[in-house]
Amino acid sequence: MPRFAANLTMLFNEVDFLDRFAAAAAAGFRAVEYLFPYDYDKDRLAEKLAENGLSQVLHNLPAGDWAAGERGIACLADRVGEFQDGVGRAIDYASALGCPRVNCLAGLAPDGADPDALRQTFIENLRFAAQEFEKVDIILLTEPINTRDIPGFFLNRSDQALAIIAEAGSANLKLQYDVYHMQIMEGDLAPTIERNLAVIGHMQIADTPGRHEPGSGEIDYGFLFDFIDECGYDGWIGCEYKPRTTTEAGLDWLTPYL
Repeated sequence: MPRFAANLTMLFNEVDFLDRFAAAAAAGFRAVEYLFPYDYDKDRLAEKLAENGLSQVLHNLPAGDWAAGERGIACLADRVGEFQDGVGRAIDYASALGCPRVNCLAGLAPDGADPDALRQTFIENLRFAAQEFEKVDIILLTEPINTRDIPGFFLNRSDQALAIIAEAGSANLKLQYDVYHMQIMEGDLAPTIERNLAVIGHMQIADTPGRHEPGSGEIDYGFLFDFIDECGYDGWIGCEYKPRTTTEAGLDWLTPYL
């Protein structure tokens, strides 16, 4: 049966962030993920996990100045030192939180930049990070993101990501497959998941249009969840969607899987 993790960046926004752990546990979740842990003391976050019987299954590497619109720095040649420092910081947090996977956001392609140069920088940074994470038994992920929500994002299709993962050449580097992003960019969800299951290290979900709950849009999630289960995927699926009203009012879709 599929296992679902509450994304605390997107869900339970009715309460303050540190109270979302309890809200997720009360709703039946046994795992959580969120974009970034770095604004909070890692020991305090670990306490919240333990208090509520939750596992932390994912967070992202530091991604530059998020408030200013940056969406990762891994493809930027002039930010390599900052990227490497961020790997150390992410290892520190993930180790304290017992988090087995960390996602690397590629970042925005600067206007006029050479795509080949961006790609090479990205690959080199992924190699470095994958090696460092492997030392502490943490898997590195990278995620294609649709260019409707984030125009100019460097990594935006599954085949592009898979080619980069292959060239990076690390068994410790996997694909984070976000169903919402890939439905927008390419569709063909079930065959893509089945074909690349061995390389997929984490999944995330939201429906389209609107990025709301499963069942609110065009994706047949009843079929897709059964298909993913039948394929043998045994990882977590992150619920990275925006509730249409309140989080709890939109959780009926989850009941059969609790």
